Amino acid sequence: MATLIEAQGLSKRYGKTTALDGASFKVETGRIVGLIGPNGAGKTTALKAVLGLARCEGSLRVLGLDPYQDRDRLTERVSFIADVAVLPRWLRVQQAVDFVAGVHPRFRPERCQTFLERTSIKRSSRIRELSKGMVTQLHLALVMAIDAQLLVLDEPTLGLDILSRKQFYDSLLSDYMDAEKTILVTTHQVEEIENILTDLIFINRGRIALDLPMDEIPLHYAQLLVGPAQAEAARALKPLSERQLLGRHVFLFEDADQAALAALGELRQPSVADLFVAKLQGGAA
Repeated sequence: MATLIEAQGLSKRYGKTTALDGASFKVETGRIVGLIGPNGAGKTTALKAVLGLARCEGSLRVLGLDPYQDRDRLTERVSFIADVAVLPRWLRVQQAVDFVAGVHPRFRPERCQTFLERTSIKRSSRIRELSKGMVTQLHLALVMAIDAQLLVLDEPTLGLDILSRKQFYDSLLSDYMDAEKTILVTTHQVEEIENILTDLIFINRGRIALDLPMDEIPLHYAQLLVGPAQAEAARALKPLSERQLLGRHVFLFEDADQAALAALGELRQPSVADLFVAKLQGGAA
């Protein structure tokens, strides 16, 4: 697979605050990558760098381009959905569609129409007449109708109810994603995207804490549930984290002997949320 994003040693400071601290990662074509981190971890700065909105120290290539120097060329091939949809409140829905169709060569009006037909949004409505969720749905329809090679999503379903969020991710997989497209997504609702991700990146305090394909996570991490009698033996195997749940002890291990773990109790594959907390425990998590 071709490398779509390649970052080496990205660093960025805002005054005395370090937003990125030597972060290195790669994103390959045709992947759905989750960039997960606590507030203030450097996610937004990393996205801004990828989109050419922030100059960073280090090396960064996106689609073979320097995103800061070649931003005009990059924007023809990259789409971005921010956590807050900013659309002029006086504009009508149809005018918004017509405007994007007129300014972006890769916009597909028929695809936008398909997305909008799944909502209750009227083409004649002004933006100010729409609910917060409807504005978000309109923004998603406009951006997802652009035939981009890279789609960057920053909390894309913020403000949507659970049904609308599910419909969004279903549309993302069935109507947008293909082998030539790549998606980079950040969200705090990790449970909702866990099953669609192909790769996982954790970032904390500006540094990459984990960077793995999803199918390799079970090879490196295991969750162990034991009773009180086996807890001390489990602790001796040096887990990443420990918590209690309904009278049982839950441990998470990295690169441990899984046969030895299975002899103590019940083995499970950790969820992304559990792995996130374990890897970042003691930090900003």
